[in-house]
Amino acid sequence: YALAAARHMHEYGTSKRQLAEVAVAARRWAQLNPEACARDELSIDDVVNARLVSDPLGLRDCCLVTDGAAAIVLTRADRARDCRRKPVSVLAAASAVTHADISSMPDLTVTGAVESGARAYAQAGVEAADIDVVQVYDAFTINTLLFLEDLGFCPKGEGGRFVEDGAIAPGGKLAVNTSGGGLSYCHPGMFGLFLLVESVRQLRGECGARQISNAKLALAHANGGLLSSQATAILSID
Repeated sequence: YALAAARHMHEYGTSKRQLAEVAVAARRWAQLNPEACARDELSIDDVVNARLVSDPLGLRDCCLVTDGAAAIVLTRADRARDCRRKPVSVLAAASAVTHADISSMPDLTVTGAVESGARAYAQAGVEAADIDVVQVYDAFTINTLLFLEDLGFCPKGEGGRFVEDGAIAPGGKLAVNTSGGGLSYCHPGMFGLFLLVESVRQLRGECGARQISNAKLALAHANGGLLSSQATAILSID
């Protein structure tokens, strides 16, 4: 992941402060989530000046290590209508695998989210501009930039500039990782399921202080391996 971050910096001029925007935005969402593990104040300087883990990624660029568990229930649409809570529909689900080891990654700045996202949008009959809430697997700050680009929320190479000035934090132009993400909410080793849980909570209007008004479409995107496997789901509520 540090290799991908370094290459993105080299190719597109992305800065450590832009990566730090991702961590700070996640923390600001976590401060609105009573379940989040990390809720103390975090500044851009705190992230930039944190202990280096693997150049250029510092400690605050890396996800938490926590306990945690999540579960979802899937059923047919006709049965879901009889449930006590309003059902959330799965409009699309797609995945893509591009490589096994990072040394075999075709381009360190492009992930399989390009493919999984395009197929999910096509299945759902929507595009990035239609999405109200975005949940992406933020194992590291660079993940969020790569996925926002590859899923069409901004052009390739523009991720750093896209997230500046709190653009993905509460009150920003795009609601991203509203639980606090793996960077501040929790990370018990397999964070993907939590993306679906937060998407459903947002669509049902269950998120309290961090609730996105009138959210109708959510995108959840999971990452596996060394940026190797990508999976995109699009959910909706009537």
